[in-house]
Amino acid sequence: MASDSTRSPTLSVSKGPSTIADPRGARFLTLGIALVVLALLALFVWGMGRRGATVGSVPTTLRAAPGFQLTLFDQRQFTLDQTKGMPLIVNFWASWCIPCEDEAAVLQSASVRSANRIQFVGVDVQDTDIDAQRFLRQFGVTYPNGRDVNGTISIDYGMSGVPETYFIRADGRIQRKWAGPLTSTQLESFMAEVLSP
Repeated sequence: MASDSTRSPTLSVSKGPSTIADPRGARFLTLGIALVVLALLALFVWGMGRRGATVGSVPTTLRAAPGFQLTLFDQRQFTLDQTKGMPLIVNFWASWCIPCEDEAAVLQSASVRSANRIQFVGVDVQDTDIDAQRFLRQFGVTYPNGRDVNGTISIDYGMSGVPETYFIRADGRIQRKWAGPLTSTQLESFMAEVLSP
């Protein structure tokens, strides 16, 4: 029998951190990245399609328009009561909204042509003052506009997206609600509706 002194030395291996990645962790990481990419792609496709989103009249009953007070970008106050006896067009918009760009010139032109017959007001939503005022300058919008800072006006009117426009008769009742951008032909037709007795 061999003594302890004649035994061959044993090789000891230290157990440090493994350099081989856990295959389950790699799969989860790959799956997570794929899901993020798919979500961003879906958001992109949805955003690109917004210009062609549902457009048209939204069924509404002839009801009293909710009263509101709006601080305009020039710091004046606008209230629904100021327009009693004159039809009002309330347009909800945002600077980041591509269809809002499509209708900006149409609304501005109509507001100038009908200045003594119909009042226009723009309600900017989910936006910043800087971006909103840049939008108004870019498209030469001169009719009253202000920001719905806390979303109260949007909620009271039942706004579901931008652009959205409400046509209010001289007696204060909502005649029509339109979702999506307006063409000049549509706008002229709806203006005629609110002007009719």
